[in-house]
Amino acid sequence: QVQLVESGGGLVQPGGSLRLSCAASGFTLEHYALYWFRQAPGKEREGVSCISGNDGSTYYADSVKGRFTISRDRAENTGYLQMSSLKPEDTAVYSCAAALYCTKEADTIRYRGQGTQVTVSS
Repeated sequence: QVQLVESGGGLVQPGGSLRLSCAASGFTLEHYALYWFRQAPGKEREGVSCISGNDGSTYYADSVKGRFTISRDRAENTGYLQMSSLKPEDTAVYSCAAALYCTKEADTIRYRGQGTQVTVSS
């Protein structure tokens, strides 16, 4: 059964860090591009980051550049999003997705996870 399961969300103070995980099963994650999205209440879904399946190129939204790092572990079949210097405006449900390519439109997605809540608050 094909599945993507996120974990690692929670409550963190401003300036803190969290690492989100995206565990894949039923397919080989490294053969796909891996996206991280987020959606805050009342806002549209935002593409946060993507790592290419072809050459490992990484892409970040301007809002997280320099603070977030996307990666994946071939042996664990898992992707990660390391988030640091977190701000209250980073509060959202974060979800991962596997796609054929990293594109601005995120229009080649094949599998999606359900999401994990990240709350940045003092």
